[in-house]
Amino acid sequence: MPDHDEKLVGEFPFVPKQERAQQKRNALIESGYTLFNSKGYEQTTAKEIAAHAGVATGTFYRYFSDKRQLLMSLLEDKLEKFLPPEPSWVSRDPESVLAALLEAHYIRRNELGLQRVLPELMTKDSELAEVLGVARRKIHARMHSGLKQASESGLTWPDLDLDTVTWAIMVLVENGLDKQSQSGKKVDCQELARVICRMVFPPAALEQLRKSGFEKKE
Repeated sequence: MPDHDEKLVGEFPFVPKQERAQQKRNALIESGYTLFNSKGYEQTTAKEIAAHAGVATGTFYRYFSDKRQLLMSLLEDKLEKFLPPEPSWVSRDPESVLAALLEAHYIRRNELGLQRVLPELMTKDSELAEVLGVARRKIHARMHSGLKQASESGLTWPDLDLDTVTWAIMVLVENGLDKQSQSGKKVDCQELARVICRMVFPPAALEQLRKSGFEKKE
């Protein structure tokens, strides 16, 4: 998200060049990552991050103006990775393709962590919320375009409201990890893909795609 990262992060008080100073800064980032994940954003203080990293609180403020700037450093270039994947709706087997994309998406989300931090921060940080909102609208537009292509080829339900179903798909995917944390059960990507594809395609269209694939009409 190059158009927004500099604005979100702001100017750092000090950018280290020597290896020892870089190690201290990296230790603070890693400590922030650990504490934000375990305690949440609001319950974590700069003093705690510094202590966890084994440095003085003053050292924290040498590298970061506040804990928000540290968090934005963690999120830099990663916000779009939190968003739903963009599937191909006209593949030979859209259900299997979507399930594989979802599996990779949730693995990536788990590796990134910060599951509890973004929802917590979104209600308080309007600037971050707007940046993420812009990214979501871009994903929506691309997904909507793919669904429109499938619709124009007669593959989707004839009365499907493409805009509504696109947002519904995004919400289902985004809420997958919330459901996982509440139920303690891993997201069943195959089942989720099946539900989504049933929203989009009549059974006959899915069977048609599986048997013969799809060739774009001229």
